[in-house]
Amino acid sequence: MMDFAPLLQPDRGQPARSITLLTPEGFGDWLARQPASTRALATAQRFVAKPDTHLVLPQDDEVTVVAGVANAAKPWALAKLAEALPEGQYRLDGAEVGANALGWLLGQYRFTRYRKGDDNGPRVLLTRDVAHRDEVIRIAAATAQVRDLVNTGASDLGPAELETEAAALARAYHAQISVTSGETLARDYPMIHAVGQAATRERAPRLIELHWGDPAHPRIAIVGKGVCFDTGGLDIKPSAGMRLMKKDMGGAAHALALAGLVMAAQLPVRLHLLIPAVENAVSAASFRPGDILRTRKGLTVENTNTDAEGRLILGDALTRAGEEKPELILDFATLTGAARVALGPDLPPLFTDDEALAADLIAAAGAEDDPVWRMPLWDGYDDMLKSDIADMVNAPDGGLAGAITAALFLRRFVPKDTAWAHLDVFAWRPSGKAGRPKGGDAYALRAAYAMLKGRYSGA
Repeated sequence: MMDFAPLLQPDRGQPARSITLLTPEGFGDWLARQPASTRALATAQRFVAKPDTHLVLPQDDEVTVVAGVANAAKPWALAKLAEALPEGQYRLDGAEVGANALGWLLGQYRFTRYRKGDDNGPRVLLTRDVAHRDEVIRIAAATAQVRDLVNTGASDLGPAELETEAAALARAYHAQISVTSGETLARDYPMIHAVGQAATRERAPRLIELHWGDPAHPRIAIVGKGVCFDTGGLDIKPSAGMRLMKKDMGGAAHALALAGLVMAAQLPVRLHLLIPAVENAVSAASFRPGDILRTRKGLTVENTNTDAEGRLILGDALTRAGEEKPELILDFATLTGAARVALGPDLPPLFTDDEALAADLIAAAGAEDDPVWRMPLWDGYDDMLKSDIADMVNAPDGGLAGAITAALFLRRFVPKDTAWAHLDVFAWRPSGKAGRPKGGDAYALRAAYAMLKGRYSGA
């Protein structure tokens, strides 16, 4: 994983190039105060302080940088600059780094597992806010962890590798890890087993659990969908739909990253991390449309679509989470294409019946510039889950309100007295933006972390 610490260093007065941030509205006043040579250079390069543009000015034996930003308080204001500037040390002129630090760090993120990076050397930003430095580095590292895991090909990341990732997290923070697989999984978590039973032995399904923290502290659970590759099962996806299904473990990547942030911050909680990890493969052992699936909760599910598998494995995991009687459950899942149709790739739907939790998450999302959009858990659609022969179906016919009915399915496995939120994340950026390259990405991770900090540490 990329080490961000060298890119954000304490400012002790060491030599550094100066960066001045300008909005387009403030450009005219700034230009009027500049010498003729600077005005001529700005005119020649048509620099008017548009966001994500910059001007390099000679100064004695060095250079200074003037950068255009839309809002200097946004986390991505410096991301493009961090990508474009040459190697060296920089400091902001007359301003503290603040929220800009995250964009500076992630502007230099590269996924280099399969090819050498084309980096032009580290760009180091100096900060006087040393107390905030470690936290920003941790958030950047957590975001990069999600990106790395989602970008990794399924040939290199199956259920066993997710287990390895969780084990490394447990070692780093002295947590307890347990893994349920084989006959025990088939008996105790029948939906997880059913979805993953067609995979090869080395990619066998499992439930990964991690416990951390003082048992006397408030209990919270974080659950992440870990479908390491999704063919769609016997209801097989077309090639275009299968192309990006290495990212179907994006929920697990978010859950691992969020758990790491919680433990690194030493939040006073008793944390329970759950990752049902499977591959939805095709073989003679595949579960079938029309199968009646048993569940850990005791309900029966008529399987109407083997490509609606994520909600099945989450159902068993949410049941297990509820058995510990947590006061809060968060789940992350790349669950439905319907969510993308409704809100696109950048805006993850938030589903919850808990008004206080919804308000906290939405407020944190706004403060962190990490948006979510609340969608209804509308009881009127609950009848869509009716089955003629079982307690429920996993996917209603017709495909209407697909993101809502998927969330309603999950709700049936959550204890009624437990605050619960479901985030249907895409985990993928179809086109790049400054600091957010095309490929795997974290959505609502910073919002969820800020919400947890606000609830449990007062931060």
